Amino acid sequence: MAIDFNASNGATLGVEWEIQLVDAETRHLRQDAREVLADLPTLSLDGDNPRIRHELMESMVEIVTGICDTVGQAKADLSGTLTALRGAAAERGIALACTGTHPISDWRDAVTAPMGRYAQLVEEMQWLARRIQTFGVHVHVGISDGAKAIPIVNALSSYLPHFLALTASSPFWSAGDTGLASCRAIVFGQMPTAGPPHLLDDWAAFEDYMDTLLRSGTIRSIKDVWWDIRPHPDFGTIEIRMFDGIPTMREVGMAAALCQSLVTLFDQQLDRGYTLPRPAAWVVRDNKWRATRYGLDAIVITDDSGNTAPLRDDLYELIRELEPVADRLGCAEELKVAGEVLEHGAPYERQRAIRAEGGTLENIVDAAITELAEDRFVTLGEVVHAGA
Repeated sequence: MAIDFNASNGATLGVEWEIQLVDAETRHLRQDAREVLADLPTLSLDGDNPRIRHELMESMVEIVTGICDTVGQAKADLSGTLTALRGAAAERGIALACTGTHPISDWRDAVTAPMGRYAQLVEEMQWLARRIQTFGVHVHVGISDGAKAIPIVNALSSYLPHFLALTASSPFWSAGDTGLASCRAIVFGQMPTAGPPHLLDDWAAFEDYMDTLLRSGTIRSIKDVWWDIRPHPDFGTIEIRMFDGIPTMREVGMAAALCQSLVTLFDQQLDRGYTLPRPAAWVVRDNKWRATRYGLDAIVITDDSGNTAPLRDDLYELIRELEPVADRLGCAEELKVAGEVLEHGAPYERQRAIRAEGGTLENIVDAAITELAEDRFVTLGEVVHAGA
């Protein structure tokens, strides 16, 4: 099976951001995506690549950029769509937020979007699909040659815990604390074709594997392979899907800068004749679990021999290593936000801090709404004062 890779012109960017529709009074999710999208026809019905579209559940919409050259362009693109979405949602008494899961809404109340593909998915996967009321961010980075795709996917697999821990935002599920930094990683990761990417040798091995999955009936198209990192042949990109729902535009920019810088670094190393690192599959799985459970406090495995290091230390080193690349790409300021997250707390830590200070789960929802609206980190005192 030959799979054509539509190579990109440089390290272009595309970002997909799944946004919660929250009732402004009750703070529970509203299953009103169809109505909100109908109010925005110029954005939701724009040919094959609308800027805003349905996702699996009616409790969310996804805003999508066009092809961008820089992180700044991607943020501006998202910001324009978000402003239009906020206006339409407000008229219906809906506020917007983004966290990996909604702290208080029950997945049993979710309504599947009215699209045949989603109905088919629910029919096949049953409970696994019905409970996916989760939210994430996906970042696409263009590469110039499909032959580079698999080596870059393999190398990026070492950074699954870094991607997840910086953005983990789903400690709560159906009004309970799961004890995890990201329960979304578990809920979505249980899908049969989700999880860490298979570490393959080259593009021919990827084509053979996809052919096997298609012939066996495991998938209907390669779009049904929901790896945490995957090649996207149609777009000519590497798609990083590991991020939890991200509460602020600043952190979305951070995630995009991290991805663009890493992919560019690996792309350039391949051009120079280097062989990219390929971690052992057991290390990738174990490290993903460690970040899922402990977030930034994880102790991650650094090599196939089982040596370890604190993830926080590894992240500080990674940021320093990527600074020259980010500077050339024009996303150095966005990359620096990772340092602010390390200092002030990832989203799951900010949520738990509100709870530890006596706040309610509704306060956590309010904080998420404010963080998205004002693009900054919010404390319990600010939420309580705002609601007084």
